[in-house]
Amino acid sequence: MNPVSSAKTLLVSLAFVLTAAFSTSCGETQGNLQIPGVDGPTLTLKDDTMLITMVLENVQLEGGLRYSIPEYQNSYIEVSPDLQSSGTLMSISVKIADIFDDSLQLLPPQELPGGRSLPGVASGALPAVAFTLDFLGGDTTFYLGPKFFGIFIPMKMDIGTNNIVTARFYSGKIRAGNLSIVGEDDNGENSGFLLLLDLSSSVKRQLKKRM
Repeated sequence: MNPVSSAKTLLVSLAFVLTAAFSTSCGETQGNLQIPGVDGPTLTLKDDTMLITMVLENVQLEGGLRYSIPEYQNSYIEVSPDLQSSGTLMSISVKIADIFDDSLQLLPPQELPGGRSLPGVASGALPAVAFTLDFLGGDTTFYLGPKFFGIFIPMKMDIGTNNIVTARFYSGKIRAGNLSIVGEDDNGENSGFLLLLDLSSSVKRQLKKRM
């Protein structure tokens, strides 16, 4: 295939990915990427807890488990069979007190698993802790910086090698951060999706009111 044909093929592929990614579902939430094989994520704030929920449509578990998040003393991930589908419900419960734990800012900065820069972050890396959930088969990573809180969920994403699609993420009609779909790296690994939430001073003030 000549270079011009290759370029056209790549542009058509990216156009297809972007068209699919920016499709929106009914309801108040607007503009969120539709992640293949995932219903969600959705974000809610309740009392002193930030809750991120999603259904992994192609993951089947026979039972539920709760995993403590390393370094986050009061937070956890819980997974269980979804009652309304054959997939798995994942709930990530993060205590606001953990977000304001200054010691977490001292964790070693990390990029995306595999070494690519974090999209939307000027430095390309944030203080982070990574751990493996066996049923996902890769590193689940939590990021926490002065202006961001984020989580990377490893999943198979067929959007092309080293392609990353990023768009604004909304909770209802409120801009809450960015959501990225991450393609495989040069080694055919480390694909998934990244949710980065805004922790600007105005957002932090709102969170502190809930503590």
